[in-house]
This record gives sequence, structure tokens and C-alpha cells, in this order.
Amino acid sequence: MSLRKSIRKMGSRGQGFMLGCCLLLAVTWGPVLSLVPRVQEEQQEWEETEELTSPLDHVTRPEETHKRYSPSLREGLPTSRCYRCCDSNPPVYQTIPPPQINITILKGEKGDRGDRGLQGKYGKIGSTGPRGHIGPKGQKGSMGAPGDHCKSQYAAFSVGRKKALHSNDYFQPVVFDTEFVNLYNHFNMFTGKFYCYVPGIYFFSLNVHTWNQKETYLHIMKNEEEVVILYAQVSDRSIMQSQSLMLELREQDEVWVRLFKGERENAIFSDEFDTYITFSGYLVKPASEP
Repeated sequence: MSLRKSIRKMGSRGQGFMLGCCLLLAVTWGPVLSLVPRVQEEQQEWEETEELTSPLDHVTRPEETHKRYSPSLREGLPTSRCYRCCDSNPPVYQTIPPPQINITILKGEKGDRGDRGLQGKYGKIGSTGPRGHIGPKGQKGSMGAPGDHCKSQYAAFSVGRKKALHSNDYFQPVVFDTEFVNLYNHFNMFTGKFYCYVPGIYFFSLNVHTWNQKETYLHIMKNEEEVVILYAQVSDRSIMQSQSLMLELREQDEVWVRLFKGERENAIFSDEFDTYITFSGYLVKPASEP
């Protein structure tokens, strides 16, 4: 009653003043009062989240508070949380696979083949192995065709040398470089030896040209045996010397000429234009003939 009486006494002027005060209060406290329900809703949401996902002693991290009160920023990203070592359910982190590199992309093209290297040294010759077991005896061959009773056997050779030869400090065979007759190739031009394939009696002849002021000393050899000698003393003139003989040979016997070792100036002469050195032999009578 007192308020009404006071308003009546103040009249229209007092009513205007009261209305202005009410508007001022509404403008001042309106935004504040509108925030109260929103804060209560956010507090209730935070309490429900804490009850479901966090233990009682969980400490709120600043980024969680920022996420909670600023939902407009970085929406959709997972929120990191802290876990203690004693928790029963540790967090499971997603394994990130290592990056894979395609090696076929890095592989280059096949290069050209390189040059062949030098041949290595030969290894040492191994020791001779033990002799093997004797094999079984073979079957007897078929009988050959009958021979020709009227057929005669032959063996003959005649060779020469066009190069001079000086003796060394050892015996050396005289090798020939010119072939006049070599029937059935019984004389070997590489070794300078006649090989007997037809046993029998043979005639041999050796002719040489001496060297002036030098000694001439040779042997006609049968296998490794000295049979006859051809010798010429030192002289101011060079001359022809010869030696001949007959030998009975068996199969596989060898006949050759040997130069004596160099105790003195020992040599035989020849040149490229004329042949001064000759060695000849032929079969006189085969051993198969009566």
C-alpha cells in the first residue's frame, strides 16, 4: 500500500523513472542470465563424460578442456588421453606400416658384357694316382685276310740340313730340314731319328762338311749307344767327311746323329743355297726273309 501511495504521489513523472530503471536492469543482466542455462548444460555433459570414460583420479588435460569448451575448433580429430602404468587396460595404439619401396623402379638396365680377363696361372701338377685294376681280357678277334707271299717289305730314307751347327756344353741331336726320301715316314723330321718298323739289316751313310779352323766330332747312334764316330781335326781348309756302316735292327730301334759337346770349337758347315750335310739309310734284308 505504501508503494502504491508513493507512486500516486509521484504521479506520471515517478512512473517514467521507475520504467527507465526496469529497462536498465533488463539490458544489464539479460546476457548474464542467458548464460546460466548453457553453463549448466555443459557442466552436466562434462560430468556424464567423466563417469563413462575416465577413472576417478583422472586429471583433465588442457587440450580436453579446450575441446570441451571449444567444440567448433578441430572437430573430428581424436582426443589424446593420459594413462597410468598401473591401469588394467593400457591403450592400444595403431601400428603404422613402414613405407614400401618398389625396387624394380630403382633397378637399371643390364649393362654390356665386359672384356675377358687374363688367364690365371696354372696350378701345380698333382701326384700320380694309384694304378687301376686290370680290366677283363677282351674277346679274341676274327682272323685276318691271308697275306701276299710275293710282297716285299721296304724301308728307306734320305734327308739333309742347310743350316750350320755349333756344339754347346752338352750333346745335341742333329735335326734335318730337307727331305729327299722318307718311305712310309719312318724317319721323324722333328726329332731327327729313324724308327725301325721292319726288323732286318740296314745300311746307313753320313756326309758332312767341316769348318776351317774348327774341329768336327759326331756320332752315329743306335738308341743311346755310340756306334761309330765321324771326326776331322782342325785344319785351314774345310773338306767333306763321310762315314757309313750296316746295322741289324729290331722293331722300335732308333738310329740318329749326335754332335759332341763343346770341349773345343766343334761345328759343321752348311748354307741356304747348297746342302752339305746328308744322312741316308735303307733296308738291305728283312728279318722275316730266310
